[in-house]
Amino acid sequence: MLRALLNKFWDEDVWLPPNTTWEDITPGPDKAVVYADYRHLLYPIPLALVLIALRQVLEKYWFAPFGRSLGIKNTRPKKAPNNSKLELAYIDCPKIKHKQLFLSKDEICALAKQLDMSERQVERWWRLRRSQDKPSTLVKFCENMWRCTFYLYNFSYGMFILWDKEWLWDIDQCYIGYPHQGLTPDIWWYYMISAAFYWSLTISQFWDVRRKDFWQMFVHHIATILLLSFSWVCNLHRIGTLVLLLHDCADIFLEAAKAAKYANYQKLCDAIFTVFTALWIMTRLGIYPFYIIWSTSIRAPMLLPMFAAYYIFNSLLCLLLALHMVWTWLILQVAYKSINAGKMEGDIRSSSSEFSDSSHQSNHSTPNRNSKK
Repeated sequence: MLRALLNKFWDEDVWLPPNTTWEDITPGPDKAVVYADYRHLLYPIPLALVLIALRQVLEKYWFAPFGRSLGIKNTRPKKAPNNSKLELAYIDCPKIKHKQLFLSKDEICALAKQLDMSERQVERWWRLRRSQDKPSTLVKFCENMWRCTFYLYNFSYGMFILWDKEWLWDIDQCYIGYPHQGLTPDIWWYYMISAAFYWSLTISQFWDVRRKDFWQMFVHHIATILLLSFSWVCNLHRIGTLVLLLHDCADIFLEAAKAAKYANYQKLCDAIFTVFTALWIMTRLGIYPFYIIWSTSIRAPMLLPMFAAYYIFNSLLCLLLALHMVWTWLILQVAYKSINAGKMEGDIRSSSSEFSDSSHQSNHSTPNRNSKK
């Protein structure tokens, strides 16, 4: 039964163009070109663990010392007094489990009666306990420095290996000759490292700084991994590399602006944020829909016969575009508030922790990605 299900899932009529079989694109020494091997999609998972370990080393020995040299403190909020009954109530509270910030007046009153305490005592203890879960500025700075470093590396590597590739300058080459398009070692590494990074983000997201758009980012990471996997299996790596390159570009400036904000370099943050906003709009709402999506939706059907998996691939690309629109609206809100305030207020793209104090809530309403992608 399992074999029948697998055969149905990997139906050639679904995954491949007409008159093409899996045997035609299976890697082998007798083939004229090197084809992608679907089994290699497992490699990014252990590689993601390597990236997580590398991140820990860089944050501990490079980014944290660098942050401290800029005057960023690793101070923690004052701890709440030991109270086993309140601690148990805190742990079991549904709002805490769902990362919501505060209790309502009625909830505080009910908890005070239940524990035979004053409402003021409960409210004060709860506020202090919530503050304990808030990450320090240095922790958030290190996270942004890691992402900025990776995006800078990945974009630079992508530009380096794609500069002499014909499809970078003529996107129609992504479809001409498909699916018999050879895979080179540099493209193989570009895919493996990029997929590993998004796997690492998906894993580490559950203990990283909690963001307001947690689930949007989670969907973004999963959609990106699926895009990479689909394009790899279907040998659509050419268009995949263009999407990767385009998405890494703006994210460099996003993470750099956030790091500058944490280091209290306000003017530098404002300048980088301005560049980021312009670059984001140009790439995510300009080049991406009118060059990439237009090509995959309009040009591709003119140059190659369509098949079911291609529509899945294109739908995921459109899903990314929808996420871009949501984040662009949030970014423009930040830009508007920044112009009125004379500086960039809060943390860019919701990178503020959801464990924030109510007094800080208004200064932490800006949008967040990763990517990406």
